[in-house]
Amino acid sequence: MKQVKYIPSGGLAFFEEKEMKKLAEYAKEGWILEKIAGLGYKLRKGERKDIEYSLDYQKEVDDEYFALFEAAGWSHVCSVGNEIHIFSASTGTKPIYTDRPTTIEKYEREKKQMGKSALPFFISTVVFWLLGIFSNPGWASESITNLFQVLGLISLAILIFPGLPYLSYQFKLLKLRKE
Repeated sequence: MKQVKYIPSGGLAFFEEKEMKKLAEYAKEGWILEKIAGLGYKLRKGERKDIEYSLDYQKEVDDEYFALFEAAGWSHVCSVGNEIHIFSASTGTKPIYTDRPTTIEKYEREKKQMGKSALPFFISTVVFWLLGIFSNPGWASESITNLFQVLGLISLAILIFPGLPYLSYQFKLLKLRKE
C-alpha cells in the first residue's frame, strides 16, 4: 500500500479555510500532512486523527513563536520558507485567530508582501505593452515591437503569481471590514 500521497492545492490565498478543512478530512482517513510540496501537499499514511489545521503568515519566526502556539494546543506541522506556517490541533481547540482585528492584521501583512512582489511586474507589464503599442514602425522595427509585446506577456505571466493572491487578500480584507 502507498505510504505517500500528493494532493493538489487550490491556493492558500484563495481558499485557506477550504484547504485546511480538506487536510483535516484526509487526516480522518489517516493521511497526515507532512509538507507543502510545489503546488500541493505531501501526505503520509498514518493513524486516523480527528484534527484541525490552521495557517499563519509570519516572517522570521523563532522558537518563542512556535512555543506560543504549542502552549495554546497547536503543533507545528510544516513551513514554507520562513513565512507560511501550518499548525494542527485536536478538533475543538481554540482557533489561532479568534477576533477580527488579528485576522485583518494577518491578511494585511500578507497583502503587503504580495503587493511588494507584484508591483515591479505590474509596472514592467504596463511599460512593455505601452512600448509595444506605441512603437512607431518609423523608429522601431517590427521585431522590436514584437519583443516589447513578448516581454509584456512574460511580465504578465509572472505577475499572476503574486498579483492574484494580492487581489484575493484585498477581497478578504474588504469582506472582513464590512462584517
